[in-house]
Amino acid sequence: MKSEIREKSDSELAELEIQIREQLLQLHVAKATQRANNVAHFKGLRRDIARIKTIQSERKRGITSALAEEKKS
Repeated sequence: MKSEIREKSDSELAELEIQIREQLLQLHVAKATQRANNVAHFKGLRRDIARIKTIQSERKRGITSALAEEKKS
C-alpha cells in the first residue's frame, strides 16, 4: 500500500483518509465492546493516515520524494 499511495491524486488521498478513519473508528468500537480480534491493526491504520498526511503536506509544499526523482531519471 505504501507505493500505491504516492500514485493517487489529492482527491483520492482525501477519500482514502476518510475511509481509513472510518475503519479506525469501527475498530475502536469493536475494541470497546470486546469484539476486536486484531488490535495490532490500529497501528497499521494510524501509519497509513500518517503516510497520507505526509504526502499531502509534501505536495502542498512542492517537495518531491526520492522515489519520484528516481522514476524521472
